[in-house]
Order: sequence, then structure tokens, then C-alpha cells
Amino acid sequence: MPHAVRPLPELVSFLESLSEPHIVFDRNYRIAAANAAYREAFPDRRQVVGRRCYEVSHHYTVPCEQAGESCPLAMSLASGHRERVLHLHHTSRGEEYVNIELSPLRDASGEIVWFVEKTEPLHVARGVSGRSGLIGRSPAFQRMLELVARVAPSNASVLLQGESGTGKELVAAAVHEASRRAEHPFVVVDCSGLTETLFESELFGHERGAFTGAVSRKAGLVEAASGGTLFLDEVGDIPLSMQVKLLRLLETGTYRRVGSTELQHADIRLVSATHRPLQEMIRDGRFRQDLYYRINTFPIHVPPLRERPEDLPLLVTSLLERVAPQQGVTVSDAAMELLSTYPFPGNVRELRNVLERASLMCDGKRVEPEDLPAEFRGMGESRSRDHLPVTSRGETGGDRGSIDIRKIERELLMGALKAHRGNRQELAQKLGLSERTLYRRLRALADEGK
Repeated sequence: MPHAVRPLPELVSFLESLSEPHIVFDRNYRIAAANAAYREAFPDRRQVVGRRCYEVSHHYTVPCEQAGESCPLAMSLASGHRERVLHLHHTSRGEEYVNIELSPLRDASGEIVWFVEKTEPLHVARGVSGRSGLIGRSPAFQRMLELVARVAPSNASVLLQGESGTGKELVAAAVHEASRRAEHPFVVVDCSGLTETLFESELFGHERGAFTGAVSRKAGLVEAASGGTLFLDEVGDIPLSMQVKLLRLLETGTYRRVGSTELQHADIRLVSATHRPLQEMIRDGRFRQDLYYRINTFPIHVPPLRERPEDLPLLVTSLLERVAPQQGVTVSDAAMELLSTYPFPGNVRELRNVLERASLMCDGKRVEPEDLPAEFRGMGESRSRDHLPVTSRGETGGDRGSIDIRKIERELLMGALKAHRGNRQELAQKLGLSERTLYRRLRALADEGK
């Protein structure tokens, strides 16, 4: 395809004036120009002009689409328009997530001959272990992170849906930190522990004398979040009578303190989260449909740990750095094998609790199988028995046949119950579950035993 050897010098000069990293490359991925910000973003300080973009950013020998990633160049050629993707790039700060915005440039005949690519680091997540932020590189994690990156710059309401312990509050914080409101407050409201009266007072504030014990005026959490983000955790637990007041806040941007007739104006971005099936609750009359539409402008699924098994080693390293920063503890191959076969019903929260306990149990610098809770060692024994030869009666060489995940989880819970000597709250914390989740599972066990 004939075109000029280099792009217009005016374009190159313009890109050099921009603070964000920019490059220009051709249809063969070869970089024709790179501004100073782009050159400084890469650790080897080698000349980037003349090299292919995927060699510089990914250290690949083939284009992204041939390496299993979405390639913005291929996407732009197919669509003819600007494309945005999220990629992991090698930078001067190590491997990190970046937002890529790629725009095609056409010649006088209308044919695409150049591409201008802008990269912007997404500092709220890492593809390597770290002591803060979101950690992961699995496909499920990257799909979630791409949605975070896309919605964060807007003011759209976000609904995070996922199981308990998946890290929904961390995702909400990532939305806030990647938004234009990042310099303002991020305020968390745990809706699960609030009664109807307390919820209204906490959210909207109250005037002196509004109710018994209201000895002075109090600003609510909506006011505290002014200019920033209000995160409603477990939004499905909001009392039905309060849902209409929350809806009014979202529709009008106004509210009243308890005991006041004066309208207050809110400047907040709403992020909500729940593990509850809200659509089922709507059918049952336990959640307002109009409120659901308001909070669900941009839904994001937060994947459970079992949907991102590739992230387990990363998470183990990262969480050990967080729970035992001075110890330098690692996990042996045998212990990692047990961790990788456990279903983790409590997700990342349960993994963190297990590793914190294991770091206290191990005598040296490495977690071994015996440092893990009894249910993990039992899991290993179950797997060993499951791999014994099958007898002519269709049984294993022992006294048990194949078992499914549901049975494994039931046995693990029963084992934890027998070994535990504290109260239900302590057991829930040990298992990485909420008390409500533990109660539901205990009730299911009781029902199965009838």
C-alpha cells in the first residue's frame, strides 16, 4: 500500500506537545513517531521508532490478536472507527494496565494509512502482585476491569453484582479513583446493618430534636460524599419504605434531613453493590423496579474466585504481602496445590483469612500443607482417595465413590463446625463468609438432614 514514509511533521509536532503517551504507526504495526511521554514510559529506553508496537508494549513476537488479546488496530480496520481497549503493558513502573484509544487516519482517497494511539495508565489495578488495589490478569478479571475503565470517567450509576467476599468495595473504590471525582470523598454505607430509622438518619442526616437522642444537628453521608462517590454496599438490604426516598434523591438530586423541611442539594456519583438477586426481589415485591433501573445504569459482574483460577498465585503473593508484610512468607508447591483445589465459597475474603492464619501457623518462611486449616488437608485426602483404582463394584479401593463439589462443600462445612469452639460470628469470619451467608448454609444443611 503506497503512502508517505513518515507521517506529516505537523502531526508529529502536535503529538510531541501532548502530556499523554502517543504514537503513530502504520497498518503493519510499525511505529513511525512517538512523543516524549511515550518514550519515557518504557524501561529499556531503546529507540521505539521503527519497531512494531506489540514488540515495545507487550514484548510479543506476533500481533496482539495472534497472542490471544484484542488488537485495536484489527478492530479499527474492521469498524473504520476509533476503538478503545484495556491492555497490560510493560512500562518503566513494571507491568501495568493501560487504557488504549486508537484513532485511524485516512489519506485523500479515504483509505486508512496511519493510526494514532493514546495510552493512559489505569493505576487502580495491577497485573502483578502488590499491597494495594485490584490484582489479576485472568480473562474474567480483565473483562471486569475493562468495564470499570469505560464507566469511571462518566457520572453513570454503577451496580456491582457478585458473591460475598469477591471484593466489590475494592471495585467501587477503583471506579471512584479512576473518575474525575477522585480528589473528593469516597463514602461507604453498609446498608445491611441499618434499621429503617437509622438508615434515613445516616444517609440524609438529622436536625436537633428530630427524634430521641438527636441532641444536635448531624450531617448525613450524602452530604459527606459531596463532590465524590457514595457507595451503597448491600443495596438489596435497604428497607422498602426507604427505597422511595433513595429514588427521589437520585431523580431530583435533592433530599431533606430528618426533622427538616428544607431541601438540600446533593452532588454525588452513586455506586451500589449486592449479592442478592434483585430481579427476583422485584418479582416478590421486596425491591422497587424503578429504583433498580436507576441504580443499574451500568452493571458490572464481579467474578468469584472460581471463575479466575489463573489469578490464585498472584492473589496469594499479594495477600501475604498485605497480611504479613514483615515476614516474607511464601507458599510451598504442595500447599498451593491444596489451595488451588479448594472451592473458596467465601472468595478472596476467605483466601485472605486462610493466608493470615497460615502465616501465623508456619514456623519458617514458607507455608506448608500442615499450616492450612484442617478442611484443606481433608480436601487433599479426599482427592487422594478419589484417584484410587475403581473396584468391580464401581467403588474406590476405599469406602467411597466419586463426590461432587456440593458434597465437598457440605463436608468441609461440617468439618469446620465440629472443629470450631467459638460463636457463629467467629466461624463466619474464619470461613470468609458473612453471618447471613453462614446462616443460610447451616439452614440448608439442617434441611438436608431432615
